[in-house]
Amino acid sequence: MMNLLTSVNMKRALDLFRNKYFLVTVAFVVWMIFFDKNDLYSQYEHKQQLNKLEQERDFYQKETAQVTKDLDELNSNPQKLEKFAREKYLMKKQNEDVFVIVKEKKKED
Repeated sequence: MMNLLTSVNMKRALDLFRNKYFLVTVAFVVWMIFFDKNDLYSQYEHKQQLNKLEQERDFYQKETAQVTKDLDELNSNPQKLEKFAREKYLMKKQNEDVFVIVKEKKKED
């Protein structure tokens, strides 16, 4: 009984591999998965690059919004403009002295 089932299954498998439509379909699938210019590996790389670029876009959009907000504050508030100039460019008034304090990094043994 077992030999008969094995024989029938082998005959079906051979008939399947002799079918030209099945062979063409298998060849097409193998070609599309491994050899085409848009194979699975290329699609994966493109998806990774797309995700990276979307993250960069989001980061730069947030940064642009923050800089625009800061610029509006600087243009509308003279005290903020003065504070920014003093901190960023170390500007001072005519009768002032500026002392810059730099903290030393701790050496780890």
